[in-house]
Amino acid sequence: MQQTIQISTTKQNGLYDITQAVQEIVYQSNIQTGFVNVYAQGATAAIMIQENWDESVQTDVVNLLNKLIPAGVWEHDKQDGNGDAHLKAGIVGPSETIPVINGKMGLSTWQNIFFCEFDGPRQSRNIVVTCVQA
Repeated sequence: MQQTIQISTTKQNGLYDITQAVQEIVYQSNIQTGFVNVYAQGATAAIMIQENWDESVQTDVVNLLNKLIPAGVWEHDKQDGNGDAHLKAGIVGPSETIPVINGKMGLSTWQNIFFCEFDGPRQSRNIVVTCVQA
């Protein structure tokens, strides 16, 4: 089973919790044992599993990436000014794969799935969710 989640983003750099939307797709798939792959379409976005307790970790992730990969100093900036977004997305990666155990994602208590926006805000971003039965 495969479905696409569509979201809009409000920040240039930010993490957006998509866990519930992915879990709903897993539930609809009726898969009890297998895996789900979550894939961000777009070269300036990524998917990350991270702590969900509060926003401090997500803020720290954005702040770290901004320190490591500052805006405005890359060769690609000469074309469309988003060289840092491409590099951040490449480092974090476009997808995560999570096991499905007894019909639910095998995330721990403090783990959620986040869409990482590095070139926003965007009116529309697509996330492809693919469920595979083992």
